[in-house]
Amino acid sequence: MGILGLGTQVMECARVRQLLDEHADAFLKQVYTDREVQYCNGKKQTTEQYTALWAAKEAVFRALGTTWRRGMSWTDVEIVSENGAPPHAVVSGATRELMAARGVNHVLITLAFCRSFATATAIAVHTVTPPVAEDTALDD
Repeated sequence: MGILGLGTQVMECARVRQLLDEHADAFLKQVYTDREVQYCNGKKQTTEQYTALWAAKEAVFRALGTTWRRGMSWTDVEIVSENGAPPHAVVSGATRELMAARGVNHVLITLAFCRSFATATAIAVHTVTPPVAEDTALDD
């Protein structure tokens, strides 16, 4: 496994709360996938969860050597955390094309938050699948 990029982001939870209050569904549709909205709304600390996921998306962009820009969508990066498994990024669209062009085939992420801030770190990696050993034994 080779590390091709590292990105990190810290965000204020109050900023995200304000965006949620002022822009509601428009903000959610622009930044989050339906699965992410369902996940965050199912948690006790909803604002902190939304903030952590947005920070993770930004961290993924940074790990790929860019920032969000025209032609890319926040929803190109979906942060999935299911069944108690560690969160992971599912990348699609123009961001997936950039990922492939940079030789990245997996992005590792970690999230953390408190009442005031959320942070995320992403590591863009290239993993090489080891060749399958051939059975060279002669049949009896």
